[in-house]
Amino acid sequence: MNQDKDRIQYIRDEEKTYHDFCYENFTLFKPGSWLNKPVQTVMNLMAQFDDKKNVSVLDLGCGVGRNSIPMAQRLNGQGGKVVCVDLLDSAIERLIQYSEQHHVADLINPYKMDISDFIIHPEEYDYIVAVSALEHVDSQKTFENVLFRMEEGTKSKGINCIIVNTEEEEVDEKTGEHRDVLVEVNLSIKQTMRILRKIYKDWEELLVVTKPLEFEIRRQGKPVLLRTKAITFVVRKK
Repeated sequence: MNQDKDRIQYIRDEEKTYHDFCYENFTLFKPGSWLNKPVQTVMNLMAQFDDKKNVSVLDLGCGVGRNSIPMAQRLNGQGGKVVCVDLLDSAIERLIQYSEQHHVADLINPYKMDISDFIIHPEEYDYIVAVSALEHVDSQKTFENVLFRMEEGTKSKGINCIIVNTEEEEVDEKTGEHRDVLVEVNLSIKQTMRILRKIYKDWEELLVVTKPLEFEIRRQGKPVLLRTKAITFVVRKK
């Protein structure tokens, strides 16, 4: 058990180092990194709520606001809120700064905590977004528990947009050697889809896509290629 806890802590320390570096060296919505624009699927789905007042949005693993701030901008004038949850101090601090710069601070509700500890009340949100976040909880059991809370916490006709990385690999760019994958939950596509379809079995599937992706990241100052098969799973509650 202690070995598992030590490994989780090591992974989170490495992820913190990587994200702190990104947030320090790259600016939101500026070219040069994955922070340059929001996820198109996340933003396209906001059109589903254009005619609705006081829309409640939850962004789990919000980071510095890559998706949260554009969603809040979309809600401007129709009321509502974007509740933002992230584990990293650097993410929440910059989210607050960026929300002020982009004039949506009144719509952004930031929470600095592990997404698995965040309380979601039944039928609380119209739209729940989790982009590259669920794989960073501490176990498969927690992964499922968070999904159950998301499912219960969505209003009738509400939407969940989940983008989760599966079958991750890390390859040293210089040597081509495979490295230990530093992610807490690394499931197969089949395992992940089985869990998603079990929890959302009564929902309408709007979009289900699996796409191979590659990113260059840094580990201990070295360039590493991260390969993943990302599942986009968008569902609407009946």
